[in-house]
Amino acid sequence: MSERLFFAFWPDAVLRARLAALTASLGLGAEARAVAPENYHLTVAFVGAVDGARAAHVRAIGSAQRPVRCELQFDAFEYWPKPEVVVAAARRIAPALEQLWAQLHRDLAGLGLAQNPKRLRPHVTLARNVAAEPSLQSVPSVEWRPLEFCLVRSDTSGERSVYTVVDTWPLLDEARNP
Repeated sequence: MSERLFFAFWPDAVLRARLAALTASLGLGAEARAVAPENYHLTVAFVGAVDGARAAHVRAIGSAQRPVRCELQFDAFEYWPKPEVVVAAARRIAPALEQLWAQLHRDLAGLGLAQNPKRLRPHVTLARNVAAEPSLQSVPSVEWRPLEFCLVRSDTSGERSVYTVVDTWPLLDEARNP
């Protein structure tokens, strides 16, 4: 049996509440579907569907990382027409996040799980099924200093996606050699 996995930063309750309040203030219309706050996350690396043996290798990749903490600043609402979503976006990419993103993709490619992403676009999806570009006001900057990153299982078989954190690893105060 395969499971769909991804690496992510998972926000704490305070940040989830703040993002939910910002989402409610957008007035996106009846057709839009707000993402449940418990599903807010920032995907660092999408893995895809893997079987049990490969899932163990993916977990080992996460465990081998020694990422440094970073500060993320969500400073824009953006509408992405192709997936029909509204996101809170961080326009500046923290170097530590970019390093983790690049290393995870290199390690996943070594397992034959390359997704070949063009670039990192740090964001948290706030609403789906947004058929037309809304009038988005400026967003008060939302800061986030994640303390850990996670491996997450995604179940999209139901009406709404369900995400389950499979494992977590700390973000370090400073770089350490293994």
